[in-house]
Formats: sequence, C-alpha cells, structure tokens
Amino acid sequence: MHRSAKRLASLLACAAVPVMLVAGCSGSDSDSSGDSDSPSATPGKTASASPTIAAAKYKKLPVPCEAFTKDTIKKLLPKVKDASGDQGTSNDNAAHGSCSWSSLDDKGVDGSQFRWLDVGYQRYDSEPGIGSGEERATEFYGKQIAVAKGAKGAKKLRTVKTSGAGDAATTITYDVKKDDNDFKNTTVVVRTANIVVTINYNGAGLAGGDTPKADKLLKDAQAAAKEATAAAVKANG
Repeated sequence: MHRSAKRLASLLACAAVPVMLVAGCSGSDSDSSGDSDSPSATPGKTASASPTIAAAKYKKLPVPCEAFTKDTIKKLLPKVKDASGDQGTSNDNAAHGSCSWSSLDDKGVDGSQFRWLDVGYQRYDSEPGIGSGEERATEFYGKQIAVAKGAKGAKKLRTVKTSGAGDAATTITYDVKKDDNDFKNTTVVVRTANIVVTINYNGAGLAGGDTPKADKLLKDAQAAAKEATAAAVKANG
C-alpha cells in the first residue's frame, strides 16, 4: 500500500476580536429654578473625531473546492482520487475555507506518481482598534510565508520571486525526505487586498518512480495560485 503525504503547511484560523462601541449620554439635572437650558459648549473645545478606518475591499470568499477548473485539476492531479475535492471544515465560510485533492498514478513496474494540492483562503474585515482588513491580511501573509519556510525537515529551501498574482506573492520551494521517498514541495502565498490565498502543491515518485521535476511543480503551483486568486476576486463581483 502506498502512503499518502500529509499536508505540509497548516492553515491558520483567526477569530475577529469583538469591539464594543459605547455611546455616551448626557442630560441636565433640574434645579429649584426650573432652568432647563442646556449649558453651552466650552469655548475653544471641539469634540474629537473618531479615527476612521478603511472598509475591507472584499466581503466574500469563493467555494474553496471550486477554485480551480476541471482542466486544472486534471492537469495537476492525474488520476485524481476525487475531482470534487475534500473541503475543510470552517465555522465561518466568509472568513476562511480550504479544499484538498490527491492522486496516485500507479504505473506498475515503473513505480507510481503521487500528487497533492490544497488551497486555503483567509479573509479579514476592518476592525476599529485592530486594523484595516488589508493590514491584517498583510500580517497573516507574512506568517504564512514563515510557516512554509519553517517546514520540518525541509532541505534545499529557496524563495522564488513571484509576480502576476494579487498585490503581493511569494513562492517557497523545498525538498522533504519521507518514508524513503523524496517529495518536492511548492507553497505559494498570495495577498489580494484583504484576502490571503495559500497553495500547497507537492509530489513524489513512489515504489521506484521518477522524482517529479521541481521546476514543473513550481510552474504549475504558481499558475494554480493565480487561478485561485482570480476566483476570490470573481466571488466579489
């Protein structure tokens, strides 16, 4: 039996911190004179304006398992186990979601080819006292890159310049030895306004199969990241 590779980068779930806005009330005490006139404002003093925060650009996320076309799934995962994907659980589908796919192409005496693909979405609202949706997404974007770079057992790790996806994008590639098999891994992290998209794509040649070419995995993962990012934009009209 062939063992499936476990997902190498876990998605971080974030909970928005509720903020209470307390409105102040004022009233005049009545005295013996019955004067009900309101006191005039103190000269030279004006009420300070509440700080404004930019509204989050995107309000929705796409259905994660519909982030890619059927052709993309077929290309990246020959003999995919389930083309519809395995959607992760989420307590807030408007804030975060994920989906994964795996395939095992058994070539008999020539070994097998294993592939794994997953996509994770994280969206942030603007929160007074915490930050704008874009600021919060930028912070999470950095954390996702750090997670990929800190993958256990990673070798030949390198960061690849990435363009053409969202407002910022970074790709990390590395090798991992697992159960005597050499896995080639690619993680692409993209930020588009207040949404962060994380793609993990890896593969290995099992039972004597050829190790997949890192450059091809890289090219396919970056194309998938652009497609998943476009799906997030499209979901918001």
